[in-house]
Formats: sequence, structure tokens, C-alpha cells
Amino acid sequence: MAASTEPSRSTAAPRRRKNGRATDPASQGSTRRQALVDIAAELFAERGFRSTTVREIGDAAGVLSGSLYHHFDSKETIIDEILTSYLDSLMATYRDIAGRDLDPKTTLRELILAAFVSLGPHRAAITVIQNERNYLSQFPRFSYLTKAETDVRQIWVKVIEDGIAQGDFRDDLDPIIAYRFLRDSVWVAVRWFTPSGKLSAEQLADQYLRLVLEGLESPTKTRRQR
Repeated sequence: MAASTEPSRSTAAPRRRKNGRATDPASQGSTRRQALVDIAAELFAERGFRSTTVREIGDAAGVLSGSLYHHFDSKETIIDEILTSYLDSLMATYRDIAGRDLDPKTTLRELILAAFVSLGPHRAAITVIQNERNYLSQFPRFSYLTKAETDVRQIWVKVIEDGIAQGDFRDDLDPIIAYRFLRDSVWVAVRWFTPSGKLSAEQLADQYLRLVLEGLESPTKTRRQR
């Protein structure tokens, strides 16, 4: 996006609201940009990235499509911002959890909880990844999707492997298959989970964990506990 050439923009006095407080034009622009990203994200999730036009995004936002180019140089830039925001946040959370001094079972519980909690604020991004990943991965600018997938898999699989090695999880499991089962069964919930519904993300995660963890736990350890 090209920088503005208006000589007066950087020195102009800030606008004032009715309550007398000054507003920052840069802050207003950032807020407007985020609003456009949110609108586009919902359209991409509902209609698909390829099927949604810049004009449709503009119509939904109540602006001319040409006005969008003041904030974004292409539709790909919008989806790029949606996906990187989600993946950066998710990876930071996962790395923080994996870096704590927790036993494998507790670590896995925290990873699963974080995944469910992300379904609400990042519903559109997750839906887009599920629907458009193969298409987007054809383009070099979206190569980070494959890297992010690899990084997530490495974190989860290591936790499962550690659990098997320490006797917390059963040793007749394939860690990769266990990870794929957990990943797919969590992410598919984005299609039906409503954060404002009967169960919160935390409550849903608790129900899921009760269903799953007994299947992962080592039978020997379970018998000892009983």
C-alpha cells in the first residue's frame, strides 16, 4: 500500500468527538481496517474465498470496492492477514503450553483446551483453512500454512510420545494417528459449536477430554490407580 502524499495529514490537528476527547486518525484507520478484515472473514467463511469478490466485501462493509484498496492491495492480502493473525496467536499459545513444566497428560489437556477456546474468536479463519487450504497452498505467499501445520503436529506428537514413554498413555498407539484423530475431531467442532450456546469452550473441552483421555491412558496405570 502506497504511503499518502498529503503534506497536511501528519501535522493536521486531531479531530474531536462530541465529548471533547481527541481522536487519532491513525487509530481510526486501524479500527476501520480491522472492521473490513472481520467482514471479509465472515464472507470468506460463508461463501468461500474464491467465490467472494472485492465488490461483495465492499457492499457488505457499505463502501465502494475501490475504497478497499486504500487499505488492501488485493483480496489475497486480506485473507493473508486473517490467517496469519490466527496462526501466530495459536502457535504462541501452543509454544507457551509446551514450554511449561507439565506432565504429558496435563500438557495435552491444555493444548486441547486452547484449541477449543480458539474456535470462537477465530471461527472464520479456521473455516477458511479447512475449506481453502489446498487451493491457497498452491501459491508461494501462503507457504506458511504448510509450515504452521508441521509445527503444530510436532508439538502435539511430542506430547503424545512423551506420554507413551512415561507410561501415561497406552503404548499400542501410533502417535501420528492419535494426533490426527485429536486434531480432526477438535477442528470439526467449528462447524457446529456456538460460543454463546449451552456450553462454553471450556465446558466443551472438558466433555471432549473425558471422552478421549481414558482411551489414551495406559491400561496398566489405570488399573494401578483403581
